[in-house]
Amino acid sequence: MSNVFEFVAVSRGQSGKSAARRARRAGEVPAVIYGGHSEPKMISLSHNEVIKHLSHEAVYSHVLEISVDGNNEKAILKAVQRHPAKFQVLHLDFLRVEMSELLKVHVPLHFINESNSVGGKKGGIVAHSMIDVEVSCFPAALPDFIEVDLINLDIGESAHLSDIALPDGVEILALAQGPEHDHPVASMMPSKASKEESV
Repeated sequence: MSNVFEFVAVSRGQSGKSAARRARRAGEVPAVIYGGHSEPKMISLSHNEVIKHLSHEAVYSHVLEISVDGNNEKAILKAVQRHPAKFQVLHLDFLRVEMSELLKVHVPLHFINESNSVGGKKGGIVAHSMIDVEVSCFPAALPDFIEVDLINLDIGESAHLSDIALPDGVEILALAQGPEHDHPVASMMPSKASKEESV
């Protein structure tokens, strides 16, 4: 089985909608790899392999190896276009990565200790305001996900971006814009049962 972080692609000489449709009919996903210090490159990948890779959450926040006609490039997955009605990936955008340059990428949030939290033990229910967060870091420091520990969260309280313990070298972009951008990521709401008990 191929590594989840390795995509095998071939060059696609033609661009445009008709060429993309031909690629899809052949069981391939048209894609583009751009950025860095090279020209954009039109590529195509096996649809079945793409589906397998995209089933892994870490693919969306990991530096990937893209093998194009046997030549490897490092990139992140920037956009996925899916068919609105079918189980089909229509197009992928890959952004080239330079290991010495800062990245901006969305990383999933993993919430822990919801039921063991102060509010959770009182019957509170956690409402999530965010499922991922945009960060800036060098590629080597890019985490697969960021944990949000809710152990101290009580009913009526919220956890904010500034409460997240970040890995070394990782910065949340929203916080760099000022304290007014310190948005809540999760709130502990009273359940119907806990409301009735407090009456």
